[in-house]
Amino acid sequence: MAEMTKKERVRATLAGQPADRAPASLWGHDFLREWSAEELVAATLDEYRAHDWDFIKFNPRATYFAEAWGNTYERPTDQRQPTLNAAIVREAAGLASVAPVDARGGVFGDHLRALQLLLDEVAGSVDVVHTIFSPLAVTAQLCGADATFRDFATSRPDSAHAAIGAVTETLAAYARTSIDKGAAGIFFAPLRWASRETCDAAFYSTFGRPYDLKVLAAVSSAEFNVLHVCRNNNMLEQLLDYPVAAFNWADRGEANPGLRAIRARTSRAIMGGIDNARLHAMSPNEVREQARDALSVGRGVFLTAGCAIRPDTPAANRDAIAEAARSYGPVR
Repeated sequence: MAEMTKKERVRATLAGQPADRAPASLWGHDFLREWSAEELVAATLDEYRAHDWDFIKFNPRATYFAEAWGNTYERPTDQRQPTLNAAIVREAAGLASVAPVDARGGVFGDHLRALQLLLDEVAGSVDVVHTIFSPLAVTAQLCGADATFRDFATSRPDSAHAAIGAVTETLAAYARTSIDKGAAGIFFAPLRWASRETCDAAFYSTFGRPYDLKVLAAVSSAEFNVLHVCRNNNMLEQLLDYPVAAFNWADRGEANPGLRAIRARTSRAIMGGIDNARLHAMSPNEVREQARDALSVGRGVFLTAGCAIRPDTPAANRDAIAEAARSYGPVR
């Protein structure tokens, strides 16, 4: 089979068609280089170019969505997540103060500029997928802790719905603007909320699903929208009707469905195969074994980790994933 371009390879895989090989990519945080558009783009390009990935999942700092509404965080001095200084919603009544914000200004404007800088650098040679957290996930961040939001939502459900609705309005506009600027799709992440470790299916169907679908509807024309479900014991199987092109989850995580189980239930593309929780500690040979097992699933598979990888993941393990995808052979 003739060698494909990165975009041809991605489109064939999304469509479940034969490809010269499976696309591969990884993403993760560089916590020290996520605080300006220029540094974030430089860190992203360094990783992309080092391994010649087939697509770029743009991976900004995880706090910036909540920053847009006023949460404040302490910038890290080492490779770890920022720490929360203050959340804007400190009691259930405070949910009433959550209103839509400018999806093109402030910290959102900064990250749209970063996205544009990245797109300009790659000049159409590779798909860039922009990360968007779900309305439920962002609203919970504004309360400081997941358990706090659950308590607030239980005691004041109408206020919780109003707050999530305001966040949804902003995130839908922000996601749409990202596509208009040239992103191939969004990497839509409910974070911990699509895991039974955080809530149950009834809570998620009430406070998550309706608002997820509104954001996804705003970008329905994009070709490369991905639903990413975090954590173990997830509810992915209840979300397979979401209107996305691909699903990404920790397929090797405890109580999570594997690649073959989801392959049997959907015609959409699936992304995973590599254990993100252990990638930093595995040998390159173990990485290759996991990669070969994932690639043996067949068409419609992107070789990725189940979530963001740790900053201390050895370059040899990252290389092993790229090499496995290139050496496995055509997808018939």
